[in-house]
Amino acid sequence: MMSKTLFDNFEKVSAKEWKQKIQFDLKGADYNEALIHRTLEGIDIRPFYTNEDLSDTYTVTTTSPWRNAQKIDVIDAITANKIALEDIKKGAESIYFRISDSSINPEELITGITEKTILYIETLFLSQEYAQVLENAAGRTKLSIYYINDPIGKLAATGNWFQNGNEDLQKTLTICNNNTHLRSCLSIDMALYQNAGATIVQQLAYGLAHANEYLNQFNNSTKKYVENYPIVFKIAIGGNYFFEIAKLRAFRLLWSSLASEYEILKKSHILAYPSHRNKTILDYNVNMLRTTTECMSAILGGADTILNNRYDDIYHHDNDFGRRIAINQLLILKNESYFDIVHNPAAGSYYIESITKQLADKALLLFKNIEQGGGFLEHLKSGTAQKKIKESAEKEQLLFDQEQIVLTGTNKYRNKNEITPDMEKAPFPEKNIHKTLFAPIIKRRLAETMEKETLTNTNNMNA
Repeated sequence: MMSKTLFDNFEKVSAKEWKQKIQFDLKGADYNEALIHRTLEGIDIRPFYTNEDLSDTYTVTTTSPWRNAQKIDVIDAITANKIALEDIKKGAESIYFRISDSSINPEELITGITEKTILYIETLFLSQEYAQVLENAAGRTKLSIYYINDPIGKLAATGNWFQNGNEDLQKTLTICNNNTHLRSCLSIDMALYQNAGATIVQQLAYGLAHANEYLNQFNNSTKKYVENYPIVFKIAIGGNYFFEIAKLRAFRLLWSSLASEYEILKKSHILAYPSHRNKTILDYNVNMLRTTTECMSAILGGADTILNNRYDDIYHHDNDFGRRIAINQLLILKNESYFDIVHNPAAGSYYIESITKQLADKALLLFKNIEQGGGFLEHLKSGTAQKKIKESAEKEQLLFDQEQIVLTGTNKYRNKNEITPDMEKAPFPEKNIHKTLFAPIIKRRLAETMEKETLTNTNNMNA
C-alpha cells in the first residue's frame, strides 16, 4: 500500500515560479498587457491564483439554505392572495407583496398562508398605523413577516422623502422600536445603485453608508431593535458571475465589521434578485439565461432569499407564463441541480476569496471617505453619489458600445429577423417632471439606446 498520496509525489510550486514559467512561455510579450485585465472596480484579474492569495485574517459567515420567492404587485388584496396561494402550490417558499395603496387589507392578503411561507411586505407609503396592522397580523398568525421599509431609499430613488427627513426617520424609528412580532422593520435598497450603473465597490460602500444613517439614528435613541432584529438588504445581482458571488460575500464581511462597531446584531438578511441593467427587449428570451446565472451567483454568494425576476419583467405586466418560468428556474437550481446541499460552496476558491477581500477593502475605504464627508445623506444632497454613479455607468456604457461587454442578441450576434415584443409597459425611464430636493439616482439599462434605434427603424419600415 502506498504511504504517500498522489499529490505528495509532486513538488509544491510557488506563485513566483508559476509567473516565471508564464513569462518564459510568453516569449517576450509583456505579462501585464497580455494577461492582466483591470476591471471597473480597479481590480487586476490575473491568469492564475494560488493558496498564497487566501487570507486567514477574515472569515465569511454564510447562511442556512436559501429560499426562493415570488413577487406580487398588489392591486387588490383578494386577487393578490389568490395568486400567492397558487404560487405556493407551484413551489414558492416566500412571497413578496408590493403594496401601493393603504386601503389594502393585510388580513385579506395573508388569508390561508401558513407558517411555512415567509412573507416580505413592501409598502410604497410610510404609515405607523399600517405597520401596526402588520405587526398585529404577525402576532396573531405567527407568520414570519419582513416589513420592507426604507425612506432613505425612497429619497435616493425619487429625490424626495415620503413627508420630510425628520418625520420619516422618526416614524421608522418608532415603528422599529415598537416592534415585537415582525421579523424586520428596516430595509436597505442597494439594488438601486446596481441598476443605475454603480460599480460593485460603490454598491457595497453606498449600501453600508446608507445603513449607517439609520444606525446613527438608532444609536442616538435606542439600540433595542438593531440588537435583536436583522436589517433586510435588497441586492441586485448582475451578470459578472464570479464578482457577484464575491460581492455578497464581501458585504457579509463589511456588515459584520460595521455591526461590531455598534455592538449590534451581526446577522443581516440578504434578499437578492437579478438586475434589470443587462436585460433587453432585443432577443428577449435570452433574459431567461441571464436571470438563471444571476440566481446562481446569489446562491453561491450566500443570499438568504432569492427572488427571480420574470424574463419579460421590463416590458410586460405580471403574467402567468412569466411567473411560472421564474419560479421553475429556482426550483430546478434547488431540486435538480442540488444548489441547496453544499454549505458555503465558494469557500476556499482562491479566485473568489481574493476578489472578496479586494472588494471589501476598497469598499471600506470608500465608506470611510463618505463618512468623513458628512455621511450618505450629505453625499446625496451634494449630488456626489449621483455624479460618481453616472461616471461609472458611462464607463460601462462605453464598454458595451464597443462590444467589450457583450449582451448576446443585442450588441453582438443580432437576430437579423428581430421581432420586438408587444410592450405593455414602457421599458425606458420617463423624465421626472416633479419638483425634487435634489436629482435622484436614475436606473438605466445598457441596451436602451440600441433598443430605441431598433424600434425607430422598425417603425419606419412599417410606416
